Amino acid sequence: MIIKVRVLPASRKNEIVTRIGSVLRVQLVTKDVDSEETNKMLKKVVAEFFEVKEKEVFIRKGQKGKEKTIELEGKSEEEFRQIL
Repeated sequence: MIIKVRVLPASRKNEIVTRIGSVLRVQLVTKDVDSEETNKMLKKVVAEFFEVKEKEVFIRKGQKGKEKTIELEGKSEEEFRQIL
């Protein structure tokens, strides 16, 4: 499944806060959005939310920006939609 994510940096904790349309808004405890550390944090938060392994979460676009496109594997698209 492909999802769009908007990273909200400089937050108090790592969490998915809302979904606006087809975009998930994710708060992360980081100052910048273009670091490898931020992308690892994002993958961990998304993996926990969708109950998949981190290695099944791939950032396909936007590695250095606030808007990212993520591909999820490990479950059917229907199972992912139920979680949303």
